[in-house]
Amino acid sequence: MVFSKTILYIVEKWPGKAFGVYRFLPGFFVLGAALEFSMVNWRVGETNFYKVYKRRKARELAEGEVAEQQKSVKHKI
Repeated sequence: MVFSKTILYIVEKWPGKAFGVYRFLPGFFVLGAALEFSMVNWRVGETNFYKVYKRRKARELAEGEVAEQQKSVKHKI
C-alpha cells in the first residue's frame, strides 16, 4: 500500500530514535497548539468555539441554580 509505505518512511526518518515512542511528542504538541489556535481565532460568522462553550456553561450553571431554588422552595412548603 502506498499510504502505509509513506507513513513508514516518515516514521523511519523522524529524528530521536533513542527516545522510542516519545520522540513524536513534540510533533503532537505542535499539532495541539495549532488546534487550540484555530479554535480561538477562527470564527464562523460571529461565533468561535470558546464563545459557544462559555454560553453552554453559563446556561448549565443557571439551570442548576434554578433547579436548586425550586427544590428549596418545595422543601419549605
